[in-house]
Amino acid sequence: MAKTSSKSSKVDITNRRAAFEYHFEQQYEAGIALTGTEIKSIRAGNTNINDAYCIFENGEMWVRNMYIAEYEYGTSNNHEPRRNRKLLLRKTELKKLDRRVREKGFTIIPYKLFLSERGFVKMIIQLASGKKSFDKRETIKARDDKRDLDRIKKIIRNR
Repeated sequence: MAKTSSKSSKVDITNRRAAFEYHFEQQYEAGIALTGTEIKSIRAGNTNINDAYCIFENGEMWVRNMYIAEYEYGTSNNHEPRRNRKLLLRKTELKKLDRRVREKGFTIIPYKLFLSERGFVKMIIQLASGKKSFDKRETIKARDDKRDLDRIKKIIRNR
């Protein structure tokens, strides 16, 4: 009998607001340099990436303002909830992202936080450009149309 790992499906934190605010261009998967109490707190689901953003400092990428609650059973060695955390990417990816961010209108958004199959915390970051207000209205209209269509399909199916 094969063992199945429940680690990979346990943590899945998404910044849903980002899809509404930005057009996504490219997606990258990055590791994060974390401490032990941060890992335990993330596995418990006590984190928020809605206000987080990525910046470049000295050729390295950092995620700022990501909230990871202090670990409930941590000692005096507990972590700071909003400290800067280093993202782990390949040098070629870092150079490519740095070039694109220097262009006007592009930014890097932390989109999703999850546990990999091996138990490592990974973050999906998106190279994005901001939406205009009319783009947001189109997104709202498309979402409402889809909801109405799904309602109609459900009514027809139940007959």
